[in-house]
Amino acid sequence: MLNFILLDAAQTQGAGGGWSFWVMMILIFVVFYFFMIRPQTKKQKELQKQREAMTKGNKVVTAGGIYGIIKEVGDTTFLIEIAKDVTIKVDKNSVYASADDAAQAPKEEEKK
Repeated sequence: MLNFILLDAAQTQGAGGGWSFWVMMILIFVVFYFFMIRPQTKKQKELQKQREAMTKGNKVVTAGGIYGIIKEVGDTTFLIEIAKDVTIKVDKNSVYASADDAAQAPKEEEKK
C-alpha cells in the first residue's frame, strides 16, 4: 500500500511538481519573516536604543533580577549601585530599564 502511494505521488509530480514545491517554500519563508523574524529584530533595535539612552541615575534591573541605580556608564558596562556603598559592574546587554522608570518616562514627556 505504501509503495503504491509513493509511486503515485512520484508520477503526479512530473514536470510541474518541483515548481510548486519551491513556490510553497518561498511562501513559508515570507510568512516566517513577517511574523517572526521582523518583529524580533524591531524589538532588539528598540531595546538597544533604550540601553544607549540610559544615563547616570536611571533605575535598572539586570538579567539576573538585581535592581539598582546606574552610577557610571562605560563603553560596554554599567557600574550599578545595588545598596548603599555596594556597586557591581554589569555588561550593558544584561540591563533593562526598571518598570518604575518606564512608567514615569511617558509622564515626563507629556510635561515637556
